[in-house]
Amino acid sequence: MYQRILVPTDGSATASKGLTEAVALAKLTGGRICLLHVVDTMPIAVVADGMGSYAAEIIPFLRTGGQTILDKALMRVEAEGVPVEATLREMIAGRVCDVVVEEASTWKADIIVLGTHGRRGVRRMLLGSDAEQVLRSAAVPVLLVRGE
Repeated sequence: MYQRILVPTDGSATASKGLTEAVALAKLTGGRICLLHVVDTMPIAVVADGMGSYAAEIIPFLRTGGQTILDKALMRVEAEGVPVEATLREMIAGRVCDVVVEEASTWKADIIVLGTHGRRGVRRMLLGSDAEQVLRSAAVPVLLVRGE
């Protein structure tokens, strides 16, 4: 039960709380964790349309930042003695939630554990909720860990 735990992370405090729960679950079940960071280049591509050199400078910076987030989370999980691997995915179009669900299927995750900001009302309507979309779309159980 829950041997393969997918943990999307963006480096936020909320994602860190999700990772804490995922580590506890992995220790309890003897499971392993796959960390996932999604680099969303679409906003840069849209803004930089016609300014290709600008986008060419920013996108590698986003990749490096994403790898740094993964490396920190990887070290944290390794320090807890939990088997872990990390995946950096890049998307040009679409939604982050779709990449998370796709990775869960590809990696054959038993569960997805992720932090949620718990937005409500107008903020949720305007900003959307990737966590909610993962919950609605995933073929496996999803554990949402509420932020502050």
